[in-house]
Amino acid sequence: MPPTLDQLVRAPALDLLVLAGERNLDRQIRWVHTSELADPTPYLEGGELVLTTGMKIGRSSDERRAYVERLAEAGVVGLGLGIGLTHAKVPAAILEAAEERGLPVFAVPRPTPFIAISKMVSSALAADQYETVTTSFTAQQELTRAVLGREGTAALIRRLAGRLGGWAALYDASGTPVHVSPASARSRAAALAEDVTRLRGLSAPASASLQGSGPHGERVVLQSLGADRRIRGFLAVGSENPPGAADRQIVASATSLLTLALEQSRALHAAEGRMRTALLRMWLGDAADLGGDDADGGLVRAIAADLGTPLPSGDVVVASARGPEAARLPFAERAAALGTDVFTADFDDTVVVVAPARLAEGDPAAVWERAARDLPGIGVGVSGTVAADPAGVAEGHRQARQVYGIGVRGDRTVGVYGQAAASLLPLLGGDAVRAWAEELLAPLHAHDAGGRGDLVASVRAWLARHGQWDAAAGDLGVHRHTLRYRIRRAEEILGRRLDDPDVRAELWLALRAAGEPETS
Repeated sequence: MPPTLDQLVRAPALDLLVLAGERNLDRQIRWVHTSELADPTPYLEGGELVLTTGMKIGRSSDERRAYVERLAEAGVVGLGLGIGLTHAKVPAAILEAAEERGLPVFAVPRPTPFIAISKMVSSALAADQYETVTTSFTAQQELTRAVLGREGTAALIRRLAGRLGGWAALYDASGTPVHVSPASARSRAAALAEDVTRLRGLSAPASASLQGSGPHGERVVLQSLGADRRIRGFLAVGSENPPGAADRQIVASATSLLTLALEQSRALHAAEGRMRTALLRMWLGDAADLGGDDADGGLVRAIAADLGTPLPSGDVVVASARGPEAARLPFAERAAALGTDVFTADFDDTVVVVAPARLAEGDPAAVWERAARDLPGIGVGVSGTVAADPAGVAEGHRQARQVYGIGVRGDRTVGVYGQAAASLLPLLGGDAVRAWAEELLAPLHAHDAGGRGDLVASVRAWLARHGQWDAAAGDLGVHRHTLRYRIRRAEEILGRRLDDPDVRAELWLALRAAGEPETS
């Protein structure tokens, strides 16, 4: 780390005497600046040790206090005043103002040249820079070996936390912690959810420094990971100690390595995805250009085995999930985690899953509902049990796509073939169907609004009783002749005959779609 004032004043060869601000001698010196200007601050950046003989510090106490104020405001870490030339001793006003502002001031005896102080600080800074370079290089080698090893990014995060003497966390693109080291810091990583969300709104790479505002009061640096302005993940590092130059270099190296690893992982994942999609197409029978038939799927299985992607056998079910990409990806990951013999692939903007039928025994929908839980916009269709050969999987895929449509229109997340089709009524919930129903029934509602009878309720009761006059009239509490009159009047208004089965079916569906209450 850079030299401190305390190290400087302790050097016997310099013979420096601290006269004010002794409590702040732990300040680090970034540079030494010698100046005889009344106001050297325009030439300062902050962090400098200013040396002067005091020629321009002013004659009055106010001028001298103002000189100290300017230095303190500029971020000067200390003031060394040479004595025996302009001043026999450090003026009292300088010391009083410096003590008030906590600015360390020391006397430089005449035998000690300013150049000796500059040389000592420069040598210490050079040594610190060399140590930073060597430490950073060694750490970069260590992190590179870690990320190239079997554990990959998990090992890198572990080594990074150890190097910094704090904790580190890797998040995926959604902001979910993937690897945290040490494990006890998992709650700290989770507590940064809002900060990760804010950073996600910026193009990668972007960073945020949360000094002193971390979940445990530590300093936290949050960095987005990705190339081409696309975020692939996030890195957070936390430490109770302020980061030095070497620490910052180590974090920068880790950021680059993680970005490269995530981009390579993305490319590899995309290649694997294309491979799995091709396997699925072959499995579904789309392999005519391979030559010959593969009715039992042996060829597909052989290729899959060679690629390290074994396919399930025996009785299977096929699930087809649609929705936004942000929901499809985690659904595919959850489905793949159901077992080693579960096959997943992207297919025409859907996630297709082929899984052993035993996974969903008892409750065919439950396992898929768990996989789709808390994923907005996702819809899943599940086939019945089929054989794990090309013909069976193709039939299962057809069933799953068919049931998906029923499930989504019925506002259900999961539809199971053989169950979802038990009723057509859930499909009538769309706005277009509701508008059609309201338009069809509008003439009857207009008649009833004039207080000239209750045609809507009469038609509904009559249809519910399959055209049985006495039973329907009893439900309405009217004479059957009254009901006959109402039905004839409804036919006149609608311009349709209710003895036509098509008209009856349309009216019944319209009444159900419009939500007309049943007759009590």
